[in-house]
This record gives sequence, structure tokens and C-alpha cells, in this order.
Amino acid sequence: MPQRHSKNNNDLAFFTYDEKRKLGYGTQKERLGKDSIKPFDACCLCLKPFIDPMSCQKGHVFCKECILECLLAQKKDIQRKLAAHAAQQKQEKEEEEERLILEKARELDAFDQQNHGALPQYNDKNHSRDKNGFHGANSVKVTSFEEEALRTMKAFWLPSATPEAPIKVDTPSTSTVCPEGKEKLKLKTLFPIYFTEDESEQKKSNLDKTYICPSCKVTLTNTLSLVAVSSCGHVFCKKCADRFMAVDKVCLVCDKPCRERNLVTLEKGGTGFAGHGDHLEATDFKHLGSGSGLGLVRPAAKT
Repeated sequence: MPQRHSKNNNDLAFFTYDEKRKLGYGTQKERLGKDSIKPFDACCLCLKPFIDPMSCQKGHVFCKECILECLLAQKKDIQRKLAAHAAQQKQEKEEEEERLILEKARELDAFDQQNHGALPQYNDKNHSRDKNGFHGANSVKVTSFEEEALRTMKAFWLPSATPEAPIKVDTPSTSTVCPEGKEKLKLKTLFPIYFTEDESEQKKSNLDKTYICPSCKVTLTNTLSLVAVSSCGHVFCKKCADRFMAVDKVCLVCDKPCRERNLVTLEKGGTGFAGHGDHLEATDFKHLGSGSGLGLVRPAAKT
């Protein structure tokens, strides 16, 4: 008779660890495949093969048209926020001036009442008085309790008595940001990059282009780290850039001088829909219970 181990003991009133794992309980991990990662020759905005590629100083590659439209839209949004902020400041200034005028008028009326016995008449909207302009016990006609309560009550469920919350517009930032890295980005910091096409292979369409390193002639893929020279825009594999360009301080294609700061590592993979870097692993948590429908299912026992 076989021993009752945890893997074949399935007549318990609760789920064992092995049963939970077979039902997909907990965090499920799966490594992302090639279809889930953005190719190195795709734009970070439109996710299509780039046209006239441009790169920022952090190595994010965009189509020229896409990044220009993005920066233009950001500038329009900044102008709209600045206009709203200026209008709010103007309104606050007018309200402050009106408050000072009303406060001064109230002090004068109080002084006049103290010396001449006249009843003060305020123009302050916040001052408690009824719709006919009478003031509490000093008035000839006293408002009813219901009208007074309705006027002073902060009832959010009544449309006529709903309190208004002031909308505060903070001071907007006047600088545009990179849509991928969220750092400050200016148009003058972008530089065009140039890939070397493989002329030895015949391609059926422009979408099937393959690029090679101009130094070692290795086909560029997502498995390689790519380096672009910001001074001239040529792209090399990282091995050639570290071995030759970092030492000779010149571009291997156009012989243009370059410094260490001109070598920009291009970002590969990673969009709003995929991961990038070394941790190419997707995780998903599944809850096991009555709401998931898995509580009524029990895995078949092994025979």
C-alpha cells in the first residue's frame, strides 16, 4: 500500500500546496518572448520601424516626425496650463482686493454705528442676511427658520445648496520631457542616428531591412548592446565601441573626433506594453477562492 504523501493525498478539506500550484494559485511567472519585446529598430512612440530615427541623450530612439509632434503637443499643453495659472492668479488678486475693500467698508460702518447709531449695510456676499436685505433682530421682517437653515446648510445632496470646492491650479513646469524616460528633453539635445544596412542580402520589402555593425559586420539584434555616437550619429555594437572608439577617440566610419561623453548606449526593448533590460519576466497573481471559480475544481489525482 503506497504511503500517503502530500501529492497524492487529495481527500482533505483544504487545498494542499501541490494542488494550489496545479490550479494556478499565487504568482505565475513567465519569461517574455520575442513577440513581447520591442525591436531595437522600432520607434518608442508608434512602435513601427523607424523613419529618420533620432535619439535622446538617454538612448531612446524615435521617428523624427513622432518626436516632433510629441514635443509640439507638450508645448501647447504647457501654454494652456500657463494661461490657466495666470487666470487663477488674476482672479485671486481681484478677490483679495475685493476682500480688503469690504473689510475697510465694514470697519467704517462699525465706526459710524458706534458714533451715530446707524445700522451697518454690507455688500459682502458671505455676510448673513436674507434676500430682502434685512438683518436678523434689527430688521423689520425676520426670515423664517427654514429659509435661514437652507441658506446656511452645506448639504451636498441638494443641487441648490451644493458647496463649491475651489479648483487650485499649481504652477506648471515649462520644460518638455522625454515620453519614454520622463527626463527633461529639448529639441536641440536630439541627434539623428544612422544604421549601416546589410547590402549582401536581398530583401523583399523595406520592412525586412537588416543592419550590421560597420566595424565587425555583425548583424544587429536585440541580443547586442548598441552604441551611437552623438557627434556624427553612426551606430556600432558595444564591443567595437569599447575596444576602438573609446581608445582612438574617433569614429570608425567618418573619422570625426568623439569623446567618451559622445558614446550613447541605445535602449533596446521596453515600451508601455513590454518590459526591457535583464528582467524579461512577466508576473500575474491569481487568487484561489469562491469568486475565481477555482474553489470548486480539484485536480485529477495521479495514478
